Amino acid sequence: MNLVKKKELTFALTTPLYYVNDVPHIGSAYTTIAADVVARFNRLLGYQVLLITGTDEHGQKIQRSAESLGKAPQEFCDEIVPSFVNLWQLLDIQYDRFSRTTAPRHEAIVKEFFERVWKSGDIYQGQQKGWYCVSCEEFKEERDLLEGHRCAIHTNKEVEWRDEQNYFFRLSKYQTKLTEFYQSRPDFIQPESRRNEVLSFVNQGLQDFSISRVNLDWGFPVPVDPKHTLYVWFDALLGYVTALLEPDAEPTLANALKTWWPINLHLIGKDILRFHAVYWPAMLLSGGLPLPDRVFGHGFLTKDGQKMGKSLGNTLDPIALVQRYGSDAVRYYFLKEIEFGKDGDFNEVRFINVLNADLANDLGNLLNRTLNMVKKYCAQNNVPSIGNEGISDENPLKTIGLRLGEHVKQAYQELAFSEACEAILSLVQASNKFIDEQAPWSLYKQGQQESVEKVLYAVLESVRLAAYLLSPIIPNISSDIYQQLGFGINFNDQIQSSITAPFATHATWGILSSKQQLGTPQPIFKRIEPPKND
Repeated sequence: MNLVKKKELTFALTTPLYYVNDVPHIGSAYTTIAADVVARFNRLLGYQVLLITGTDEHGQKIQRSAESLGKAPQEFCDEIVPSFVNLWQLLDIQYDRFSRTTAPRHEAIVKEFFERVWKSGDIYQGQQKGWYCVSCEEFKEERDLLEGHRCAIHTNKEVEWRDEQNYFFRLSKYQTKLTEFYQSRPDFIQPESRRNEVLSFVNQGLQDFSISRVNLDWGFPVPVDPKHTLYVWFDALLGYVTALLEPDAEPTLANALKTWWPINLHLIGKDILRFHAVYWPAMLLSGGLPLPDRVFGHGFLTKDGQKMGKSLGNTLDPIALVQRYGSDAVRYYFLKEIEFGKDGDFNEVRFINVLNADLANDLGNLLNRTLNMVKKYCAQNNVPSIGNEGISDENPLKTIGLRLGEHVKQAYQELAFSEACEAILSLVQASNKFIDEQAPWSLYKQGQQESVEKVLYAVLESVRLAAYLLSPIIPNISSDIYQQLGFGINFNDQIQSSITAPFATHATWGILSSKQQLGTPQPIFKRIEPPKND
């Protein structure tokens, strides 16, 4: 296959294709928020971005979930999928493609890819014996099981013994090639802790894995043997490829791969790292396709220090959370308070305190009182006419602002969201300190009008810069700030024609102009009152 060289200034990334055995949970929301932030940031850099999300709808777990409700599997999937779409809408996720593995176009891609791997001699029939976790859709090594033959991930589920004829993929054949690839591309698996996990797994010796099931109807039949059904991972991972097809394109691998392949970034939870960092690249090597640029496996979420689960009664409903506090609040907390890649915790008291301190007090009050002082101390309701050239480079806010854009850019590119937030917040906190120390109200009384305007310009410009750099994370609040500062920009505009290219301008301190008329001061984030105990 002759692949067209990928266009420059394109960036394609994926969330996992989420399993639809139940409605989406906070972990699914967490990954998708992070993906949306990466997509928005790359749009600001001027990239043409393709953000892929979707649902994995085949497998025994789906079939059993449907049967328990007396429904056909397709009917069950069709009822669950809208809950993902609705949650992404609530969270302001700007995805470009929603891939469903039950789509007829997907079946065509899976069949063509299977035939390529079959012709390479990497698929054979054999006997599969072992412990199988239906929830993971994976065979488990005895050494990896907990007491009572329970899955280490789904600790309340016992694995099932299977002894059946399956088709296998020759993963062992790619031991050396994968090892060499990991060595040549040390940034392929991130963060470092995940890379070490994969290297340890591979160094133990790779075993061929089953790619089919018998006695299972819900899935695509194996092209060379319809009595077998394709195993969920051999099917699901190709959903990323199907999503690359243009809507009116014939579903062929050549059409799917010609513009956006290889994927720049797969964002996943650490529980499915092995499939994306070992199985997937081996499958692609077998099919003669280029490998993705990067796989990033983030950590798990807990609530109040405990693993979440229905049996514990401590699940966290992402829809209720957004409806209660707003999408920006949820996006900000999970990306600012949790170092992306590590496990993190949700605590409602901490959640409220962080939002009140950072968004309501530090950022919101700063903008509000500065705008009010402009109205009170300046002749017109415009940005003070001092301008950037009138502010000394020794000004503490300008000193921070001039280097902040590059720092935050690097943090976003490394998926260090909490670091980006902390750096931006340092400018906001410095602005609050600066305005208190300079006391423009006192300068005004002393008749020092130029000094007043220098102080107010420096603070307004710092707030603007903070809003711009935070816009991938809190697009609604950033839009409100920009509009109050006289910019006709909405960061939730999917076209974003007015804000993609000029990152180098907007991410630099000092672009506010006296020609801009300021808006009416309004709260950008209302302080949250802690919930009352019943």
